[in-house]
Amino acid sequence: MRDAYFDQLDTIVDELVTMTRDVKVALRKATLSLLTADVEIAEQVISEDSRIDSDRERIEERAFELLALQQPVASDLRMLIAALRMVADLERMGDLSVHVAKVARLRVPVVAIPDELVPTIERMAEVAESMVGRAAEIIANRDVEAARALEESDEEMDALRRSSFRVMLDDSWAHGVEPAVDMALLGRYYERIADHAVSLARRVVYLVTGEIATSEAP
Repeated sequence: MRDAYFDQLDTIVDELVTMTRDVKVALRKATLSLLTADVEIAEQVISEDSRIDSDRERIEERAFELLALQQPVASDLRMLIAALRMVADLERMGDLSVHVAKVARLRVPVVAIPDELVPTIERMAEVAESMVGRAAEIIANRDVEAARALEESDEEMDALRRSSFRVMLDDSWAHGVEPAVDMALLGRYYERIADHAVSLARRVVYLVTGEIATSEAP
């Protein structure tokens, strides 16, 4: 009976890793649709988000069942609490990828990003995707050191967003209000994805050590 219990705990971790990788794919596709004005890829991201939502429901159900039937303690309890918070982060990351895809779809056949901001958005997307991928490995390996190092990438994301605002607020900005609104939203979406990746990493620190980050409860 206990072997089955531990197998179920391992399954939850495996499903969290899979869900994180699914979010990474959604983000990559959303960025591609944005950079190429590809409406078909944008529609894929939007329609496939239901699978990420289903992943959340399945993991939550499994975690609640174990909480109710097994009355876990200590590290097992921390794992289930962390898992419930992680799936909320992951679902939100999927939603944010959908928001990116919807900006792309809204502006088709035109690429939504003005030329001078393409390198910034490309880099924001690269940083966000890298952070999501690293978060998957952190969850799989319960790597506390890698979790703590992930926040350094978030600092680059913040700097990129500030850089995009400097471009939009400069007197040379010639694209008007609508593209500026798009860029402000896109910057926020990528920044929030990065924030959620950091949140995932902090959950792992909590899971392994029991430490709660000062800026965020588990």
